Amino acid sequence: MNVTIIPMNTSHITALTELEKRCFTTPWSKISLQEELINPLSHFLVAVAHGHVIGYIGTQEVVGESYISNIAVLPEHRRKGVAQTLLDRAIQGAIERGCVFITLEVRVSNTAAISLYEKNGFLQAGRRKSFYRHPDEDALIMTKHFNNSAQMEGDRK
Repeated sequence: MNVTIIPMNTSHITALTELEKRCFTTPWSKISLQEELINPLSHFLVAVAHGHVIGYIGTQEVVGESYISNIAVLPEHRRKGVAQTLLDRAIQGAIERGCVFITLEVRVSNTAAISLYEKNGFLQAGRRKSFYRHPDEDALIMTKHFNNSAQMEGDRK
């Protein structure tokens, strides 16, 4: 599948709102996504295939730290490398902007996502009790420290 990764813009908001509804029990609102566009600390990338938004990743960066606020891929496009491509680009961007690590939270039951993050060098750094709703569930905190720009490829062996 030919996927293009581009920065999010206003033309993507409606598609991302629908994607959120299909992917999450507590989706981000249209307003929340619009606010990310004007937040100077946010960096959102969109995956597009055949003219349609099929996924996205959002990060926020403060003082050399990058936080993945969300990553989502439409169900019919999962397990095709889209999430990996989005994650690669987010990590690359964080390194280029001088971040020293990247972190995220993930549902403890989301074994596919946990496996993806571990494959990419993320380590479990803690747990947040009852972090998620619908259903109530703990979150694992996972972090990847950057030693150098070559680390991104080296970790995936």
